[in-house]
Amino acid sequence: MDDKAKNKDEMIEEDIMLSEPPLTQEENIEETEFDEEGEIGEESVEESNEMITSNKEQLPKEKESTKIFDMFSTENIKIEDPSLRRYINLQPKLIVKTKGRESWKKFGKGRVNIIERMINLVGVPGHRGKKHKIMTKTGPGRFSRNAKFVIQALKIVQEKTNQNPVQVLIKAIENAAPCDEVTSIEYGGARYSQAVDCSPLRRLNLALRNIVHGAYDKSFNKKKTIAVALAEEIILSAENSRDSLAIGKKYELEKQADAAR
Repeated sequence: MDDKAKNKDEMIEEDIMLSEPPLTQEENIEETEFDEEGEIGEESVEESNEMITSNKEQLPKEKESTKIFDMFSTENIKIEDPSLRRYINLQPKLIVKTKGRESWKKFGKGRVNIIERMINLVGVPGHRGKKHKIMTKTGPGRFSRNAKFVIQALKIVQEKTNQNPVQVLIKAIENAAPCDEVTSIEYGGARYSQAVDCSPLRRLNLALRNIVHGAYDKSFNKKKTIAVALAEEIILSAENSRDSLAIGKKYELEKQADAAR
């Protein structure tokens, strides 16, 4: 009887051992790394820290893009006009293409990268009367082709000025952005011109549009390509030269506003 009871006890112990889950790696480390006083050894802690650092070094590091199209850097670019800082987006991206995701939002144009806005305006620069349809035949609306024109223009700007072409573009926008413009009001059956202040987003829109219009005027029915003409217009606007159509438009609007005050 005693042998049978012993065999039953042994079988019960074996069943209990099998039913218990196996120890994890951390539990094994905790059991083995405790010394006689019940504290973890210093050597084991150092070894675990070395393992963690070695694993971190082996992980691939993500490359953070700091350039637009992986060509034009946006670091250390200064925007001197405080009103335009909020609406000039210089977020570096490999491909600046939002596909109209920001267009339906309020002030959505201010969230679009400034290079992408220039590319979109090369395709559709804005209404200029009956000449508009003819003069914009080189920009059919394809993003890839319009982006090619803008990239070529920025490269030409970089070669001629030996500066960051994005910085030159920002300077051109600041110089070409008008502060005042004229609107018409009707009072007593007669219409009058009234000077109004230009909002910052409107200033940015007019500057970009006039720069593209100036490039089309210099390349339409001429040997000069749109990329070369756009580069020249950006450089002239950055130098605040009267030869630029955008600078001329700015002074014309401000003169009309002064006369209508």
